[in-house]
Amino acid sequence: MAKVFPFVFILLWSSAFITTKPIVDNSDPFAALAFRFGLVALGFFLFSIYTKQKILVNKKNFLESFFSGVLFHGVYLGGVFYSISKGMPTGIAALIVTLQPILTNALSGPILNEKVASKQWIGVFLGFIGASLVLGFDVGSKIPLDGLVATIIALIAITSSTIWQKKLSNNLPLSVSNMNQALGGFIFHIIVVILFVEPYINLSSTFIIAMSHQVFLVSFGAFTILMFLIKKNSASKTVSIFFLIPPTSAFMAWFFLNESLSNLDLIGFVVATIGVYIATRD
Repeated sequence: MAKVFPFVFILLWSSAFITTKPIVDNSDPFAALAFRFGLVALGFFLFSIYTKQKILVNKKNFLESFFSGVLFHGVYLGGVFYSISKGMPTGIAALIVTLQPILTNALSGPILNEKVASKQWIGVFLGFIGASLVLGFDVGSKIPLDGLVATIIALIAITSSTIWQKKLSNNLPLSVSNMNQALGGFIFHIIVVILFVEPYINLSSTFIIAMSHQVFLVSFGAFTILMFLIKKNSASKTVSIFFLIPPTSAFMAWFFLNESLSNLDLIGFVVATIGVYIATRD
């Protein structure tokens, strides 16, 4: 069963790109994310109670999970949502964030003492080339400076969060750990809303559908699978599957939104798939 988790994760995580734009079109990005992770934290809390998990944990375990959530749900997603709300082309934002496996590979050795084999590096670069072909890096697109900075910060945050998650010393139940991480993201966005923005949310049917998708399928589903994969595998191998997210998103946009799918997209998908296979196989 665990062998199918990477494929399920790719499908669920890729689908999030389709629903991000409708959310930021109907709300302030930080208010939307505070709303999302407030619901997620509550959901994991209720699930932990239902399954009789120990909610109150020691300070160290709580802070480790909480800080991981600040990085991942707070800084990373906040950066991505903010950049898109400022007019950053979604494809270019996704391409920048897709550099994550390269950074993770580079840092896994000195920080986690993981051995990154040469074949993993070959797979990583093939994966990036494939993702780049699919996304079609358009240098002619207007790239807002604040959006670019936010995306780079998001890249650093998701890389740091992945490595940090692998270094966690606790053995908390997954639902409790996810609850604490969601709480970290919620508080981060609440602080941003209070200090820096004028929050608004248009509770239109479009927003509700898109937000429901991100809460239930992405936060409850995909993120839980990702935490499981990081715990069971090396960080460098786990994040290599992220290269399949841009091409899978392109296929979903073609299927659900009638967006065009070129021969170059298909080639990129094949190249990225080969790269991920090389990077993740034993």
